[in-house]
Amino acid sequence: MKAILFVGHGSKDQEGNDQVREFINEMKPAIDPSLLVETCFLEFESPNVNQGIDTCVIKGASHVYLIPMMLLQAGHSKIHIPVCIDEAKKKYPNVEFTYGRPIGIHDSALEICISRLAQIGLEIELGDPDTAIILLGRGGSDPDANSDLYKITRLLWEKLNYRIVEPAFMGVTAPLIDEVIHRCLLLGAKKIVILPYFLFTGILIKRLEKIVQGYEERFKDHQFALAEYFGFHETLQVILMDRVQEALADDVKMNCDTCQYRIEAAEIIGHHHHHDHDDHADKIKK
Repeated sequence: MKAILFVGHGSKDQEGNDQVREFINEMKPAIDPSLLVETCFLEFESPNVNQGIDTCVIKGASHVYLIPMMLLQAGHSKIHIPVCIDEAKKKYPNVEFTYGRPIGIHDSALEICISRLAQIGLEIELGDPDTAIILLGRGGSDPDANSDLYKITRLLWEKLNYRIVEPAFMGVTAPLIDEVIHRCLLLGAKKIVILPYFLFTGILIKRLEKIVQGYEERFKDHQFALAEYFGFHETLQVILMDRVQEALADDVKMNCDTCQYRIEAAEIIGHHHHHDHDDHADKIKK
């Protein structure tokens, strides 16, 4: 039997974890019923990746396909999940494992972004010279992931008729959202729309809601709007089904399962990480 194991990030906010489970349950009717479908999490929630693999094998899976529910390729998808797969291969030598791709730079993800902007009233075709859009990512220590957000921001700019479309991060790396807000104001924006490049809710999204309220109080002559995160957008199901089909067809074009540098990197980074991503913003002084 084949099993699809979706790997969510995990959050200290239970609502975010519940949304991951609910989203996968909504996807199940579109998945071949002969496939076992399970969900696990990298951190902050159970089952973890190792436990998720155990569940698949206990239920009879002879081939487990791990699909990371991650927007960008960073340490989790490059290092931590592959290490769990390595451990599983030793534990279950008669079981096959295939590692799928994160969402990455995907045209349909841009469609979701545009849809979220339209939902809060932006005129996508007409544009507005007085409105700035900030694409806000989590932020991390992986240069590839951070630079991918810049590329996605540029691709989004190409599809919009807005002159100011800027990337920003919640933490770990610059530019942080405060810096980009001030930049947009200096560029003459009268309205600033913050578009979270996040899959589901969590501590950071709820913190962001308060941050936006603070901007409204500080800059009373300007307008601020917070767009919706990806959430239960139907196109997100399409993207993840693409990743599932790639894995099932053994057509995964990019992953780090066979990277010659990964094992050495894992020894340096350590995969048994328990750091709090929601406190990353405190690491950079504003």
